Amino acid sequence: MTVRVGVIGAGWIGHEHIRRLTHTVTGARVTAVTDIDAARAEEAAAPVGARVYANGAELIAADDVDAVLVTSWGPTHAEHVLTAIAAGKPVFCEKPLATTAEDCLRIVEAETAHGRRLVQVGFMRRYDAGYRTMKQVIDAGRIGEPLIVHCAHRNPTVPESYTSTMAALDTAVHEVDVLRWLLDDEIVSTQVLTPRATSKRFAHLKDPQIMLFETAKGVRIDLEVFVNCQYGYDIQCEAVGEEGLVRLPDPAAVGVRTAGRHSTEVLTDWVSRFRDAFDTEFREWIAGLAAGAEPTGPSAWDGYAATVITAATVEALESGRVVATDLKPRPAFYGGAA
Repeated sequence: MTVRVGVIGAGWIGHEHIRRLTHTVTGARVTAVTDIDAARAEEAAAPVGARVYANGAELIAADDVDAVLVTSWGPTHAEHVLTAIAAGKPVFCEKPLATTAEDCLRIVEAETAHGRRLVQVGFMRRYDAGYRTMKQVIDAGRIGEPLIVHCAHRNPTVPESYTSTMAALDTAVHEVDVLRWLLDDEIVSTQVLTPRATSKRFAHLKDPQIMLFETAKGVRIDLEVFVNCQYGYDIQCEAVGEEGLVRLPDPAAVGVRTAGRHSTEVLTDWVSRFRDAFDTEFREWIAGLAAGAEPTGPSAWDGYAATVITAATVEALESGRVVATDLKPRPAFYGGAA
């Protein structure tokens, strides 16, 4: 079975996923594209022979669309995901699922009422080989019960349009999701510390930031977000348990010895770092749909949790306080207590 995918949003990430679905993933074909900019939609659709639709609702309703991929501007995500659920069509939504907790809960309620999972949220780190191996080690009890997690998320630079709140909403959101998954635990509080600021930033930006999270089981997480580190794109994660620790490996790179030095390359962008994870994410999504299975990746509930936790982290940054996340109880539909 070939899964016919309609893409809503033809910006850079939309183009990238259209390329991925066309040339990397088997069993998929992009048949429809829409974007608020009609010319951009035409540009994305033409190379793959897809039809251009005037808006998301028309694309979702189209007979030649089996599944929907949402890569549009964040505040439009909830509308498109809800429309897809109403049409009974699987929908993959790049993060965020929605920009408010209220809209996320509307999606959760709509999917629950439908009675079958349709929604997957684009948190690609769960598909990274290193994180998956860490998950296997933790789940097997090889380090004992986790106690502490140390993380870092570093970018070489960010544009002037990047704001202090984006450190949580756009950057740390990936750690928030992957740590909830790694630990099989919920984040219940958040705090943000702002150390001495780097001189390599724009004046309005608080950078770096240290985010401190506590989970329901008492695990303490520290996350350094440093988006003007200059030297590269560097993702670090180390979980310390009662009997050992497990550390995320750096991407494979050759060692070079010359002129009295031993060096290895550091990647400089997230696209290179997580390209394989993106490919695996979409391969598994398409394979599941082709088999008639429900999505098994990050759920609408995971999208809700990420939105609530990052919003609480913004509040912690602005207030200087420890802020409770106040997540609602997880419904049984998503694996919560009955």
